[in-house]
Amino acid sequence: MSKTDEIVVIGAGVIGISIGLELVRAGYSVRVLDREGLAAGASQGNAGAFAFTDIVPLATPGIMRKAPKWLLDPLGPLSIPLRYALKIAPWMLRFWRASWKDRYHHSVEAQTALMSLAKEALERQITSTDGESLILRQGQMQLYEGEKEFRASLPQWELRREQGIRYELFETPEDIARIQPGLDPRFTHAGYTPDWINTVDPKTWVEHLASAFTALGGVIEKRDIHNLSHTAGGVRLTYSGGEIHATKAIVAAGAWSHHLAKTLGDKFPLETERGYNTTLPKGAFDVRTHLTFSGHGFVVTPINGGARVGGAVELGGLDLPPNYKRADILLKKAASFLPGLNTEGGTQWMGFRPSLPDTLPVIGTAPQAQNVIYAFGHGHLGLTQAAATAEIVKTMVQGKPAPIDTTPYRPTRF
Repeated sequence: MSKTDEIVVIGAGVIGISIGLELVRAGYSVRVLDREGLAAGASQGNAGAFAFTDIVPLATPGIMRKAPKWLLDPLGPLSIPLRYALKIAPWMLRFWRASWKDRYHHSVEAQTALMSLAKEALERQITSTDGESLILRQGQMQLYEGEKEFRASLPQWELRREQGIRYELFETPEDIARIQPGLDPRFTHAGYTPDWINTVDPKTWVEHLASAFTALGGVIEKRDIHNLSHTAGGVRLTYSGGEIHATKAIVAAGAWSHHLAKTLGDKFPLETERGYNTTLPKGAFDVRTHLTFSGHGFVVTPINGGARVGGAVELGGLDLPPNYKRADILLKKAASFLPGLNTEGGTQWMGFRPSLPDTLPVIGTAPQAQNVIYAFGHGHLGLTQAAATAEIVKTMVQGKPAPIDTTPYRPTRF
């Protein structure tokens, strides 16, 4: 194929690389472009979790009653910087509407369908790339401080049961210690999902997929695409110093995707979940499963034999400077919750996660350009849903029916 016959994927994170890999396997000539390079954003610093059981959207019924507290607690599990509050107000209105019971249940159903495909697609991806050595099958545990917090979580566990998700509920510290010893006894209850999967390191996983992609003839280049335009023969992609012509373009640029969509006349209420973490070196703690501290909005996960402490959600856009006090407070809490945790020698990180009000991604053809496909807005579930998104996008490129109903993810829903 000539350069004009190429498919160009914008974004070299786990979504873009997975799409590129799926397309090159199907026989297409594919180039992946990224403003910073391979796995330079959220794909390198996330918790490394394939969170297939995470079907509950952020916009849950009654959540807006907590909004004033978010503004007053800049270091809480979900916060909005005061100077960003006015700018994010339109997004918050959509978020509030998404939390109504009718929209909420719709989002749960759509998320469940995507997660079901994602679980199967990941296994196909692991097998086809010989990636089992990079996978941890150790489950996940959500921890609760006392019976009141545990009882409040039971409706969500019932929702998981209805969707066929396997789990066990523990009601004593002794039961918890069978899976994960070393926790402070304040954590009296827990829910354990044994089918949860992690990778030993998310950046290494993306690099592994990229190696498979380039081995099949795929190309990865550093290019800051800033404009897209529809042409009679396909798509024109413009960057500083030049332009690229392609038959099709896939926009998978994470938190920057809406800027590219805007050049085609499409506007999306995409906001940025700014995630913070600290990665501790090997031997910091014997993390035997993915630990979720539900009441505090953060996790402790095994990464390369060490531990990554991070999470929480700061809705603060792309331009505000990082507030690493958030990482500090999470690490301090983790040291309290895991008395044996060695907090020395850690590396802090902050990354941007693209978030839409209903917690569902955009996957579909651009309304203003039939040769452009959008695949972004996965929030903190990009790693989890990458393989599924890639399989869906491949069918769209091929003009075949998608493996699931893609109506809930359509670009025009906003």
